[in-house]
Amino acid sequence: MPRRPRRKSCNGIYHIMLRGINRQVIFEDDVDKFRLLETIKRFKDTSKMKIFSYCLMDNHVHLLVKETEEPVSRAIQRVSASYVFWYNGKYDRCGHLFQDRYKSESVETVRYFLTVLRYIHQNPVKAGLEDNVFECKWTSIHEYIHQADLVDIDFALNLFSPDRGKAIQLFSEFMQKTNDDHCLDNVEKIKMSDSEVISHLEKLGFPNTSALQQMEKEQRNQLILQLKGLNGVTIRQLSRITGISKSVIDRIH
Repeated sequence: MPRRPRRKSCNGIYHIMLRGINRQVIFEDDVDKFRLLETIKRFKDTSKMKIFSYCLMDNHVHLLVKETEEPVSRAIQRVSASYVFWYNGKYDRCGHLFQDRYKSESVETVRYFLTVLRYIHQNPVKAGLEDNVFECKWTSIHEYIHQADLVDIDFALNLFSPDRGKAIQLFSEFMQKTNDDHCLDNVEKIKMSDSEVISHLEKLGFPNTSALQQMEKEQRNQLILQLKGLNGVTIRQLSRITGISKSVIDRIH
């Protein structure tokens, strides 16, 4: 069945989600996250794209962007191809890293723009990884509060107030409001966070998931079996982190 064409935004603003193939981890460490942000910044300048917010999770990325001179699809293609080339070289792997087709939705009203802006900044909180938005290291919220670098903050802050100090205060209050927003929802409630599982892997002597994928089958299965025994870990989560299919993990006893 042919894919349905993406809905074209009347104002060029889109909420984008890039997700790891089979929901697997796309960042092994902070260096990887810095690299993706540098890549986004480089191609932002090339495509003249505006970026209003971002959030980097272990296995997916949220962006709120506006296309100008270049279609957003081309800009995202540039970013993902460049990052995957670098990532595969670093971890001596080959093949796809991101799901073939990124998810997107058009953002055509001020109300929904603010909803998506908050949803992206609250993503780690709703996933149970942080207690509040200001503890989230890998989102753009700090650029709004402190110093803008990658993000174009003026558009959003001016929606709150023409006075910058008042705008930041109102923005901060809005970002902390509890809600039941659902925007390209990718949050999964888990008892044990991905970062905790990855930390456990590191303690076992595996600094990244690529090393696990290159293990002998019997040794790999023993490790997977040990991970399955951890409290609060799901098969879906292990598949997402290791890149090994759920059906394979499910059969390991």
